[in-house]
Amino acid sequence: MLFGKHSGIKNKDRQRYDRVRRLMWIKCESCGKLVYYKDYKDNHYICPRCGRAFIMNPKQRFDLLFDDKTWEKIPLPTMPDDPLNFVDRAPYTERLAEARSDTGFNDAVTTADGHIAGIPTTICILNGEFMMGSMGRVAGECIVASAQHAIEKHHPFIMVACSGGARMQENILSLMQMARTTVAVNKLHAAKIPYIVLLTDPTYGGVTASFAMLGDINIAEAGARIGFAGRRVIEQNIREKLPANFQTADYLYEHGMVDMVVPRAELKARLGKILAVLTKQPHAPHEINVATPKNPDAGKRSRGMGENAAYDKVLLARNENRPHFLDYISGIVDDWTYLAGDRLFGEDAAMCGGLGFWNGFPAVIIGQEKGRTIETRQLHRFGMPNPEGYRKAVRLMRLAERFDLPVISLFDTAGAFAGGAAEERGQSQAVASSIQAGLSIKTPYIAVNVGEGGSGGAIAIGTGDRVLMLENAIYSVIAPESCASILWKDNKFKATAAAALKLTAYDMMEMGVIDKIIPEPDGGAHTDWQTTMQNLATAVSEQIKLLQKTDPNKLPELRAEKFLKMTRETDKANKK
Repeated sequence: MLFGKHSGIKNKDRQRYDRVRRLMWIKCESCGKLVYYKDYKDNHYICPRCGRAFIMNPKQRFDLLFDDKTWEKIPLPTMPDDPLNFVDRAPYTERLAEARSDTGFNDAVTTADGHIAGIPTTICILNGEFMMGSMGRVAGECIVASAQHAIEKHHPFIMVACSGGARMQENILSLMQMARTTVAVNKLHAAKIPYIVLLTDPTYGGVTASFAMLGDINIAEAGARIGFAGRRVIEQNIREKLPANFQTADYLYEHGMVDMVVPRAELKARLGKILAVLTKQPHAPHEINVATPKNPDAGKRSRGMGENAAYDKVLLARNENRPHFLDYISGIVDDWTYLAGDRLFGEDAAMCGGLGFWNGFPAVIIGQEKGRTIETRQLHRFGMPNPEGYRKAVRLMRLAERFDLPVISLFDTAGAFAGGAAEERGQSQAVASSIQAGLSIKTPYIAVNVGEGGSGGAIAIGTGDRVLMLENAIYSVIAPESCASILWKDNKFKATAAAALKLTAYDMMEMGVIDKIIPEPDGGAHTDWQTTMQNLATAVSEQIKLLQKTDPNKLPELRAEKFLKMTRETDKANKK
């Protein structure tokens, strides 16, 4: 028995005992249970009973993220206290003195240099233990100075945010830090310094409405609460109860605001993978070694094949066992990091994208995923993106451009999703913006049709410097079945429509729509994933090598000329 009448501790020793007990045990503010402090510390300051992740002080956070717990603090500017001579229940100067005494820090920001996965990195921490991490003019000045330090050192810059918002005791001077810290972020972007934001519990107010939501990549720590106005304020304002998961990390992920939600113990490894790609660390290509899933019908003639050669290609392109986007990622790409959300409305699983090493090349890779099981097909919407998917694609294209990474798109879709909600949220504008971004980015862009190239949904991520096509893929403004129903007034003419549309890879090559056909194994990609992936990986890598020899600033103009020329040459080709 640890405590109580039989503990053997006399009254005169009670004060000393209570002090020792506080060092050994803590009470979890979330579940109310007593937790042995060593267990709490060994679990990265997460309650082992309920999983609540508590605030870490700067030293604890630096030790968690830097290699070998080795780091060096950088000096930060100081400024005179209490510019407004503010007094509430206590003078502001007293509150500052108390916070400094309790934490040992001058203000809410602490910055250090170290290495993550061997990469020199600067981490800036907004300390939630110092006046709830509120942002006053000293904190703002320190963030600006830390960003400038990262630019001068050419270090990736990681911002760890934990804050209740702007510091009320400094009023307008605090508010101005939202603009000043955003200037610092703009300078990081202009210098092409990777800027990664780690949102921890809690992060609110003027911090989220400025630098904390402007990362090249936004990571939410699992269990974090993140928002602008607090839950209680919103409920009082709208007079209704909010969902239980409102403003949680998972809620923000679902609504497209963060790229990922990562448990605290996995943060360092995840950051290491991201930084390796963004800083273009040397990476040897791995040997592709994939097995073709067993399918009893893989070697049989697909149902309906034999109507004509064009419609045979349609069926091969749609074969259920054909590799999809995430299959190619698993087989070809190393250190893959999935990036989510359009930062506006939601995450669309139909359009996948992220960072990784494609056959040794650091790249941004995007594409539609169709899914394979009933559950995954519903999740990915059979590869038909909503507007959020195309806006995410644009965001990732711009990310690639900022860090001079090639864009690789693997498109495979029947088309953009046709639905009322998609129209309400601007499907046409989203597709148009994706086409526009693809034509304008100043970085190599290789687009590959790996299956169905359906209408605007496909060309939205198909305007590359080089457009490749797997041998049995198809490319068309409309599905042959729909074409037959509209023009022939009968779906049974689908094969006739397929031939008339000239939708095969060889048709595309003859009309100058694509630059190269990637061969598939006999019987189609679905019969031999290994060969298909090797052919695809090699073909894309060859194009990256060639395009990297061209000045990136010239690529948009060359890309524009390519597409302007495209249909002008069709009549000449048909006359030959």
